[in-house]
Amino acid sequence: MAGDLDTRSLLERFVAASTSLTGARYGAINIVDEDGASVEFVQSGFTDSVVAALGHPPHAWGVLGAIPDEGVLRLDDLTQHPDFRGLPAGHPPMGSFLGAAVRVRGERFGTLYLSEKPGGFGPDDEAVVLSLAAAAAVAVLNSQSYALEVRRQQWLTAGQDIATMLLEGADAEDVLERVAAAAVQVGAADVAAIVLPGADEDELLVEIVTPAGRSLLGADMSTEERVRAAFDDGTGCLVADAGDSPAFVGYGPSLLAPLHAQGRGMGVLVLLRRTGAAPFTDEDLTLAQSFARQAALAFVLGEAQRLRGHAAVRDERTRIARDLHDLAIQQLFAAGMQVQALRTDPTGPVSAEASQVLEQVVGHVDAGIRQIRVIVRTLDDPGATIPLVERVVAEVELARSSLGFAPHLSVHVDGVAVDPLAGDRVLTGGIDEVVAPGRANNVVAVVREGLSNVARHARSHAVSVRLTVTTGDVGQVVVEVEDDGVGVPPARTRSSGTRNLAQRAEESGGSFALLRPASGRGALLRWSAPLD
Repeated sequence: MAGDLDTRSLLERFVAASTSLTGARYGAINIVDEDGASVEFVQSGFTDSVVAALGHPPHAWGVLGAIPDEGVLRLDDLTQHPDFRGLPAGHPPMGSFLGAAVRVRGERFGTLYLSEKPGGFGPDDEAVVLSLAAAAAVAVLNSQSYALEVRRQQWLTAGQDIATMLLEGADAEDVLERVAAAAVQVGAADVAAIVLPGADEDELLVEIVTPAGRSLLGADMSTEERVRAAFDDGTGCLVADAGDSPAFVGYGPSLLAPLHAQGRGMGVLVLLRRTGAAPFTDEDLTLAQSFARQAALAFVLGEAQRLRGHAAVRDERTRIARDLHDLAIQQLFAAGMQVQALRTDPTGPVSAEASQVLEQVVGHVDAGIRQIRVIVRTLDDPGATIPLVERVVAEVELARSSLGFAPHLSVHVDGVAVDPLAGDRVLTGGIDEVVAPGRANNVVAVVREGLSNVARHARSHAVSVRLTVTTGDVGQVVVEVEDDGVGVPPARTRSSGTRNLAQRAEESGGSFALLRPASGRGALLRWSAPLD
């Protein structure tokens, strides 16, 4: 037994050795929770049909609950014990009985049951069982230590994967989904959910969830005390029964691990198991919290690297723009002045042909100056020279691969339709004249984020993107992304990944909403802002 590092296999060996060495017909080891309900049961002697008929393992009640923590309970006839409550229908008859606790680290790990030895159990059987239980305890301790080390390595590897994704510039929502997927697998949970701060102050929402718990998406955790404590104080905890919360009905054991870094809360990782499953352990909490802290720190480092990269690019663009403006434009301007002076110098008249050439040179110099000024503006804002409609068309085309189909795009200016594919330069140029460059960047980001959310969550078959520009005294730009997918989560009017859209709207003096379309199917994302 000492050489077996798989706990289930070890328990099977222990039961087999106990029945073989004592001559018992039936044997089992039962591991129960604090309420006496069985969480793992390994038996020998029962046929598969009997096991199926009984339905569930026995609980540590009645005679089974009377087995002491030290020593054994030996009975010539199980049915004569004062705590005997009867056998369930279909259970084989039992008379002689021997029960003993298996203790690990000073606490009861499980309980061995032996029954139906011809002639009954004797003192020698007690000695055998106690010796086996002691050996099994050492072997269980070894297997648990090995399993803990394996899980620790798995958590560490998952954390390294998260850090790598962030440092490689992966999208934040992709990383969060990977955090949840890794946690549900390594933590042996049924569902993993990530609670993140919402757009409103003190709002906490389930923004990321693994597929089995999709109904939790959008659930409001703002008033859940344990979630709030984990987010605010960085205090993780184990919960015996999460089902006492309306949001977690149907779930039992849960684990809360705060995503904390540099003294601030970024979110809470929640692991859930179905009602009746084995509870999470203190070791599970320790490892999950370490993983969550590592993931949070990776987010901070990834964001810092991204900002440093953006700053470096911005500084380089500024330097190039300054050099072009201070050196190239000035030199061209000086050259143009010299040529112009030569053409108009009355002391040195030039021929008509030379004058024409000089005029062309002046035109080229002026064109070069204008082109450099365009380049300078482009360095300040890379999308400034690309028409807004063309940028939106590019986002729609890019979304085709992730959606699996082509979204439909429509553009209207003051009620007049613009054909984006035909490239109506008059009206698209008009859009760029009234929509400020910064606002145009917001529009492109909203289209990108909206289509990304549909691809991730909606499971839709059709998507429409509508860009509407209204000029006049109260001019505004409106972006709508409508799909025919699973719709808005019933608990909230928003879903994962839209928090930054709400922030963009707020910063722009506009509005954002995630609504149910008039058709009653899917979801409608609507974002609007003033033109400048």
